[in-house]
Amino acid sequence: MTFFSKDVLLSSEYAGQIYAQIKDLPIIDYHCHLDPHKIKADATFRDLGELWLAEDHYKWRAMRLCGVDEPFITGSASWREKFMAYAGIVPLLAGNPLYDWTHLELRQVFGITEPLNGDTAERIYKCANEQLKHISVSTLLRQYKVEFIATTDDPCDLLDAHGQYKNTVVSPTFRPDKLLSLDGAYLARLSEIVGFPLRTLADILRAAEERLRYFVGHGCKISDHGFRHFPACYPSADEAEALFAAGKYEEVFGYLLTELARLYKKYNVIMQLHFDVLRNVNREMYEHSGADAGFDVIADGSRIEDVVAFLQQFSDDERPEIVLYPLNDCRLPALACLTGAFRHVRMGAAWWFNDTASGIRQNLSVIAEYSVLGTFFGMLTDSRSFSSYVRFDFFRRILSDYLGGLVGKGECDPAAARLLAERICYYNIKEALGL
Repeated sequence: MTFFSKDVLLSSEYAGQIYAQIKDLPIIDYHCHLDPHKIKADATFRDLGELWLAEDHYKWRAMRLCGVDEPFITGSASWREKFMAYAGIVPLLAGNPLYDWTHLELRQVFGITEPLNGDTAERIYKCANEQLKHISVSTLLRQYKVEFIATTDDPCDLLDAHGQYKNTVVSPTFRPDKLLSLDGAYLARLSEIVGFPLRTLADILRAAEERLRYFVGHGCKISDHGFRHFPACYPSADEAEALFAAGKYEEVFGYLLTELARLYKKYNVIMQLHFDVLRNVNREMYEHSGADAGFDVIADGSRIEDVVAFLQQFSDDERPEIVLYPLNDCRLPALACLTGAFRHVRMGAAWWFNDTASGIRQNLSVIAEYSVLGTFFGMLTDSRSFSSYVRFDFFRRILSDYLGGLVGKGECDPAAARLLAERICYYNIKEALGL
């Protein structure tokens, strides 16, 4: 097989047939970190180094692993110098998804088919930059048939850039992590926005509901939460108010999370839970580079008993649609198993460090064996880069190869496999979001 041929990641004729069925389906990116203002402004890209390296902590982390000095990662070096530094390490990344994504982007966005390395870097840089003169955000969204984008937004955000831009709907996601931290400065800001003081948890939940209604009015269909572990306790409303008054904020996390879940049910908003992550472990570099700069790591896997305790806070009728994204996949079978014990709970896509070829295959296999693959919502970018829509192609190839393997072994009907692939890549999430 030639380097990154059209059949890359497809190991059988059956896989190719399934991929042909799904490769051109529209994209519903139901979780990402794209800037909606850049979509509204139809932003352009001056330089390939900026497009690739301005906010991509995946690349930053890889560059540090390869010994690249920080000025060429998040420092004062020019975009050209940063691109050249990244190009120099690409040959070391074989087997890493960055290697695949990099070359898929070069092929699909720029039509460049040669491998990126220190020898080809200058030529590729000039060629890509010349083409970038004619590429904007809308160009990429149109090329990848992006139908729906759910950005990640704080309850205090104005949402003034969300709406429909040509064939793409840009919708906000309600992400109340800062609200749940109960930080005084943040609550003061939220108080100014809602127009009343936040002295009690009841006040805070009232503010949360007001902002959620505002989000829903701007097209919000999904919420998101990120935390290390599930709550340790679930106090009653009176107990939680007493704990809050005593400054024991960590002990009211369970109460607030469940009350928000009830609001999501009320307003028909899907609840995403991202967990098992330890943030900003390198204090020195956090002070230098800030959050989301490549210094988050996989935490211990959440106890299944704690996940169960959260799900038990609701009856099946009052539980919102919940999607689970563990960063630590050590308990993936157990988590997939419990989706059969509670209605309205399903596994999410292989998240972050797990969105590798092997991680995606494992995620698909576990969901198929312990849950139901046919109800899976499929891929999302979880990205800040507008060229990252190649990740959908990456996923669709791996999904096709997985299903093609089942067909080839006589374990799945070919027509059923094609239908399953279509549901996973497009129709399941479209139906769930009511698009």
